[in-house]
Amino acid sequence: MNIKQSEYKLLPFNFKRFTDKVLLSNLGGDYLFINDEIFKLFVNHDLNHNSSVFLDLKAKNFVCDNDLDLPVQLLATQYRTKKSFLRDFTVLHMMVVTIRCNQKCTYCQVSSENADAKKFDMTTDTAKKTVDLIFKAPSPFVKIEFQGGEPLLNFDLIKFVVNYAEEKNKVYLKDLEFVICTNLLDITDKQLKFCKEHSILISTSIDGPADIHDHNRLMETKEGTYNKVRDNIYKTREILGRDRVGALMTATKFSLQRFPEIIDEYVSLDFNAIFFRALNPYGMARKYRDILGYTIEDFVSSYKAGFEYILNLNLNGTFFVEEYARLLFARILTPFTTGFIDLQSPAGSGIGGVIYDYDGKVFMADEGRMLARKGDMQFLMGTVHDEYKQLFGGKVVRDTISSSLVECIPGCNNCAFQMWCGADPLRNYALEKDLIGYRPTNEFCQKNMSIIKYLLEVIQKGDSKVLDIIWSWLTGTPANTIGSFGAREDA
Repeated sequence: MNIKQSEYKLLPFNFKRFTDKVLLSNLGGDYLFINDEIFKLFVNHDLNHNSSVFLDLKAKNFVCDNDLDLPVQLLATQYRTKKSFLRDFTVLHMMVVTIRCNQKCTYCQVSSENADAKKFDMTTDTAKKTVDLIFKAPSPFVKIEFQGGEPLLNFDLIKFVVNYAEEKNKVYLKDLEFVICTNLLDITDKQLKFCKEHSILISTSIDGPADIHDHNRLMETKEGTYNKVRDNIYKTREILGRDRVGALMTATKFSLQRFPEIIDEYVSLDFNAIFFRALNPYGMARKYRDILGYTIEDFVSSYKAGFEYILNLNLNGTFFVEEYARLLFARILTPFTTGFIDLQSPAGSGIGGVIYDYDGKVFMADEGRMLARKGDMQFLMGTVHDEYKQLFGGKVVRDTISSSLVECIPGCNNCAFQMWCGADPLRNYALEKDLIGYRPTNEFCQKNMSIIKYLLEVIQKGDSKVLDIIWSWLTGTPANTIGSFGAREDA
């Protein structure tokens, strides 16, 4: 029996028009580019069931021509996979062991205290309570990240936490990892030896060449920090190993047009990746936004220039990754979640990561702590002396998370980029005093929509060499050592 053209059913989808194509996407994370003529036939139920485009649409669960049960089950399976990060409730635990710092960065988000102000150190008792609380999390994975201020100024407490957590883990048997976020100015051989013994990772900051870095990141004496940080990166690698040290950059108005130079600096320092990070609207970065800040359009323009520069490096044989693009490519091109807290729905604040301040206060995210420094306790969950369920199942977490589902947020619910994006209720609140925010002017939304659209265009228009590079970033294998992945992309 022949099926009539009009008998096929449309399954839920969102769409967005590009210059010469229409993008279709669905809740399973699948997508397809089709031309406008095909799109009209598709929505009017006029596609030929034997055509290749119909079969593509059917394979990606945009249409079905028989029973609905199978495609709905497939979509549900894909959706559960994309949301699998919810099973690992609160993996990242950030401990602020001190808010003292030996630097005065122009964009400091937390308004740190002077290096000798020891009353702003976390105590052993608070640290012990914090670790006890951390191990009550149901996740089999636990990452404890030491933050500040400059956490190395309270290194004795870091040692206590590491030893205490490792002892507890003999019972809990979790996959336990430690990271120290440090400016590396005063790291010692003795500290590095301890880090090596306990497999502690180091995360530091390099904003670019010396003049850019020293413009943003100064010592309390107003001296530049670049030379010391560079030397200590090399020293840290000698003791811990090359892959145990990572670096982040923060873009200010001063560095925005110089992304290629910043990339070259990372390459010269033997890093194989960079994360183009925009300023956040907190602390000194917000206070001096007129001096340091820029428009989202300017950031995206610089991002594209930097991405193109990195792409050319790879085409010429240098394996180098832009990390934000890698995260988005993973979300677009694979069925799996990335676990990146800033791009989750519901938001990762509290349920993906949480921060414990030096005085025992528990906040949903670092941004909540930053707001608290200005007197706004909107995202204060409680203290380490409270019960686990009271903290993580309390009203603050519930109200914030319930406001962060992109599937329900006006302006996000029908967005074609929905499954690749996320929500940031803390940023919305900081800028608009509203957890949801107004999408047409929302900076988080504008930035991600622009970058996702750009990366989709890179995928769609890319030849096999470009697609090989993209997949090399996802596999961690240089493109010249793998076969062509060009056939994976839709025409």
